[in-house]
Amino acid sequence: MPATPEPPTDRPPALRRAALGTADISFFVVSAAAPLTVMAGVAPVAILLGGIGAPAGYLLAGLTLAVFAVGFTTMSRHVRSSGGAFYAYVARGLGKRVGIGAALLALVGYNGMEIGVYGLLGTTTADTAHALAGLDVPWLPVSLAGLALIWYGGFRSIDFGAKVLGVLLVAETGILVLLAGGVLLKGGAHGLSAGSFAPGAVLVPGTAAVLAFAFAAFTGFESTVIYRREARDPDRTIPRATYIAVAFLGLFYAFIVWTVIQAFGAEEVVAAAAEDPGGLFFAAITTYVGPWAADLMHLFIVTSVIASLLAFHNAINRYALALAEEGVLPAALGRVHPRHRSPYFAGLVQTALGAVIVLAFALAGADPYQQLLLWVNTPGMIGLMALMLLAAIAVPVYFRRTAHTEGPWRTVVAPIAAALLLAVAICLVVSKVGLFTMASTTVNTVLVALVPAVFLAGLGLAHRLETRRPETYARFAAEPATDVPEGEQPCPLPTPSSPEPASVPSTRPAPRPAR
Repeated sequence: MPATPEPPTDRPPALRRAALGTADISFFVVSAAAPLTVMAGVAPVAILLGGIGAPAGYLLAGLTLAVFAVGFTTMSRHVRSSGGAFYAYVARGLGKRVGIGAALLALVGYNGMEIGVYGLLGTTTADTAHALAGLDVPWLPVSLAGLALIWYGGFRSIDFGAKVLGVLLVAETGILVLLAGGVLLKGGAHGLSAGSFAPGAVLVPGTAAVLAFAFAAFTGFESTVIYRREARDPDRTIPRATYIAVAFLGLFYAFIVWTVIQAFGAEEVVAAAAEDPGGLFFAAITTYVGPWAADLMHLFIVTSVIASLLAFHNAINRYALALAEEGVLPAALGRVHPRHRSPYFAGLVQTALGAVIVLAFALAGADPYQQLLLWVNTPGMIGLMALMLLAAIAVPVYFRRTAHTEGPWRTVVAPIAAALLLAVAICLVVSKVGLFTMASTTVNTVLVALVPAVFLAGLGLAHRLETRRPETYARFAAEPATDVPEGEQPCPLPTPSSPEPASVPSTRPAPRPAR
C-alpha cells in the first residue's frame, strides 16, 4: 500500500510517529537475532561443547537479559532524548563523556554486526544454490546484491520494513516449529526426556562455552528503544516488545535445541554434532519431516540472514540520525525522506560503508565466512555487550540523582544484578573468543582490543567537542522540554554542564552448513 503523501509544511521532515506497535518492534528485534541461522548454525556447536545441557544455557542467558531489561525499560520512561538510543541512557547516568564514548561504541558495534553478515549472506546463498541445484554461485555478487536490497528496505517507510520482517520471521520460525512438531509426534529417537535440564547435565565444564554462544544469540534484542519516536504509546510499547523478544528468544532457543537432542538421542547427539555440525538440523528435519522440509530450511536460512541485515540496517540508520541531530555526526546524516519518512541519507552512507568493507575483504582474497563474517562480527558483538553493561551501570546512578516513584527492584536491585551478570558474560565471550573467530591469538587480541579502543576514541571525541564546540557538547543527550509534534525535528535544549563522574571503561559465529 503506497505511503500517504505528507501535507505541505515548512518544517523539515521527521520520522513517522505512531507507526509501530508492539508486534512490529518485536519483529525488528527478533529478526535481528536471526533465530534460524543461530539454531542451524550455532546450536550444533553449543551441543558439541556443552552436551545435552546446552538448552539450559539459552534459558540462563535469556534470564540474565530479562533482568537487564527491567532497569533499562524503566529508565526509558524517563529518558526521551535521542530517540531512545542507549547512549542517552549512559550519558544521563554516567555523564556526557561516557555517553559519547558509548555512542561511538554503539555505532561501530551495530555496523560490525551488520556488515560482517554480508559475508554470511554470500556463503549461505552459495551453499543453498549448490545443495538445491548443484550450482556454484560466487559469494561477492550475492553480497553486493544484498547491500542494494537492504538499502532499499531501509529507504522505504518503517512500517514497510516491519511487514517484510514479519513475513520472513514467520517463515524462519515456522520451519523450526515444523521440525520440533515432527520430533514430538514421533517421540524422538528413544522417547522424550527432560534430562537436558538436570543439574548433572547443566553443571559441566562446557557450559561456560555454551553461555558465551547463548549470549551472542540474543544480540540486537536491546534495539527496541531505538524505535521510541516511531512507536505507538512508547512507554508501554517499548517494554512490552523488549520482554516479548527476550522471552520468545530464550524459550524458543531452548525448546528447539532440546527437540534436536531428542531427535538424535542423548547418547548419540554429541557424536552427530561432531561429525557434521552444519548438517545436524538438516539431517533431523529430513528424518522427522521429509527432504522437502530440508530444502525449505536451506531457503529460509537465506531469508533469515536477509531479515537480520534489514533489522540491523534500520537500527544503525536511527542511531546515525540521532547522533546527527545531536551535532556529533555531520548534519547531512539527519536528513529524513519527505515521503517515506526514513533516515535515507544515513542509510545510503551506511550501505556505501558496507560496500567498501565487503569489497576490501574480497580484493584481499579473504574468506567471506571465516574472515568477513567472524572477524567483523565478533568485535561488534562484544561492543554491544559492553554497551549494555554501561547502560546497566547507568540506571542506578541516574535514579539515585533523580526524583522518581519507581521501586528499588527496578532502579537498584535488577540493574546492579544485570551489570554483574553482563560483566561475567563479557568475560566468558572474551575467554572463548577463539571459538567465535577461528583465528590466531594475535588476530583475537586485535579484535578484542578494538572495543576499548573505540570507547577511548569516543572519550577523545567528547573532549574535543567540550573544548571546541561547547554548545554541541552541552546539548548532547539533553532532555527536550516537551514531546515534539508530528513533523518536527527534535531540538534538545541546552543544559548547564554538570560535574562528570569518573569514566567507566551480534554475529553469530556459526559453522557453515554442509553442502
